[in-house]
Amino acid sequence: MARILNPVVIPAGVQVAVEGQALNIKSGKGAVTHVVRDDVSIKMAGNELRFAPQTQTPANIAMVGTTRALVANIFRGLTQGFERKLELVGVGYRAQAQGKTLNLTLGFSHPVKYDAPEGITIETPSQTEIVVKGTDKQKVGQVAADIRAYRPPEPYKGKGIKYADEKIIRKEAKKK
Repeated sequence: MARILNPVVIPAGVQVAVEGQALNIKSGKGAVTHVVRDDVSIKMAGNELRFAPQTQTPANIAMVGTTRALVANIFRGLTQGFERKLELVGVGYRAQAQGKTLNLTLGFSHPVKYDAPEGITIETPSQTEIVVKGTDKQKVGQVAADIRAYRPPEPYKGKGIKYADEKIIRKEAKKK
């Protein structure tokens, strides 16, 4: 309960307008409109946003914390942005970004092409690294999960697409 009472500080360079239950947030990286549920009240004082439950029920208190976290992530995305790094492990596995399209060679009989959605940029610093960047935390994570789903890492040799910080638990091969 203590953290949900903390206000969300509006970063420099970000403009916020409260219109009823809608938050209109603008910065140099883009604009986002976030509609807050009716269970949560919004108060803007100076450069802080405070959220409070309309009624003191456990569900409303939980929604206050969720709303606070979502708005804080919107601010972070519009100021710093989010990124998720993926690594390709395997002989012949490689990736190449061409504009909004990611071309993957993953050992299939055909190359795999992935078109990035609006607001997401995909970079390939090397042939075995993929960096997904964007302002929406959920969308960045979903795009990274979609790319990983083409060839998830397998437990015997560790081949596949894995997150950069992911540890693959290896299994021992079958013995004769």
